[in-house]
Amino acid sequence: MRLPSIPTRLVAALSIGAVSLTSGAVVAARATSSPAAPSMASIKDLRCDAGSMPEKTQGRAPLADYNSGRAAKGYFCNARQIGHIGGQVGGFRVERYVDKAGHECAYWDSTLLFPNNLADQGVEGPGTYVTDMKDPAHPVITDTLKTPAFDSPHESVRLNVKRGLLVADMGYPTWNPGFVDVYDVRQDCRHPVLQASSPMGVFGHEGGFSPDGNTFWVASLYGHTLAAVDLTNPKVPVLLGAWTNYQPHGVTLSEDGKTLYMAENAFSDGFSGLTVLDVSQVQKRVLNPQVSIISRLTWPSMSTPQTATPFTLRGHRYLMEDDEFGSGAAIGAARIIDIQDVKHPFVVSNMRLAVNQASAQGAALEADPGNGQDQPFQGYQAHYCSLPSRVDPYIIACSFIMSGLRVFDIRDVKHPIEVAYFNKPLLPSPTSTKSGSFAMSAPAYDEATHDIWYTDGNSGFYVVRLDPATHITKFAKTIVLPGN
Repeated sequence: MRLPSIPTRLVAALSIGAVSLTSGAVVAARATSSPAAPSMASIKDLRCDAGSMPEKTQGRAPLADYNSGRAAKGYFCNARQIGHIGGQVGGFRVERYVDKAGHECAYWDSTLLFPNNLADQGVEGPGTYVTDMKDPAHPVITDTLKTPAFDSPHESVRLNVKRGLLVADMGYPTWNPGFVDVYDVRQDCRHPVLQASSPMGVFGHEGGFSPDGNTFWVASLYGHTLAAVDLTNPKVPVLLGAWTNYQPHGVTLSEDGKTLYMAENAFSDGFSGLTVLDVSQVQKRVLNPQVSIISRLTWPSMSTPQTATPFTLRGHRYLMEDDEFGSGAAIGAARIIDIQDVKHPFVVSNMRLAVNQASAQGAALEADPGNGQDQPFQGYQAHYCSLPSRVDPYIIACSFIMSGLRVFDIRDVKHPIEVAYFNKPLLPSPTSTKSGSFAMSAPAYDEATHDIWYTDGNSGFYVVRLDPATHITKFAKTIVLPGN
């Protein structure tokens, strides 16, 4: 999440204890050419199953629906609510883990903005909630992680399944100083065991894990720092290095940990878009590691790049990227980027809703409850997307803030379609200024049950099940599509 109206450069120099900051050299120019630009039209959608409560306009919950009582029924298509933990809590990440004993757990941060949202907390108080998902219809909070980074993780909560580590850095829209907290969830995921809560001297906002679980990356959008923390021994995190010449938002790593994909937003003083970095020296634990640019990519509809995650589909390499916020033609939405040639990436397709189109913007849209009037940073834009798998995923699920949870079929990467959605807006109340949806979290998946877990900052944690009647839960990974 980007916080607008912050000065363009808040720090000119940064000291990190005994570790000096090094700048990565630019070794590759920005991509200068790409195939024809993909369509910017709103994405096509699938017919809703019987019993759905579809939207009239894709992605919108209009004021007229609140006045008539229609909004109280919610909006859903080919998806149904299975479970719910209510209350005005829910932040930016949902993670899923199954431990050695077979316990299934969800982890989700509870505040959109700490400490502003403390008044919204329930009996569990602030922190990151640990939830037993044995019965998805009745999720139960079993623990609350209250160490500094998990009290205020912003967008940084990450789970590494291979090592069973749950990690966060202390974050904020600008930054928070210092802490990286590490929990072990392998033995009993319902009660994580603290390994370390360490002041690392880095600025927090976002985070990312190398797939081997040995390196946690701390990204500070407004602090202009990218830092690497060694977790080989999770009880003794070690800062490997930090770099100040980037403006990193979300970061993800290639399967070998040697390539970092960074959604970068530089305000008025640098580059915005996708930055691909060579971080092989960090992965190899070279002393005083250097980081260098492999390639960069921009796109005309850009707002604020949020995150970028690599995946392969039928052996071809792609990247899922989404932007947050924005307005007009440059409103936040999602896209698929071809990275088969990582030195020359290009956008393959866009995933935009009808409500995201420039033609849909105007006074009538602004009057919808929650659309910039009740709370800042709401609106009909994307915030976070995630994949069920990095190998042959069939869908992408996204939180589109006031449009709720949106699910896209990406088997044909050039022509994705929307196949399901679920949106439960908060109704206006005489005792609260909050209304509409505030879906900001990266969703998590349980592929065995075809459930998606996400949070809404206005109404809590949701378990949503995709309807088998749509056949989107039965996609074959080896499917052959026309033209492929």
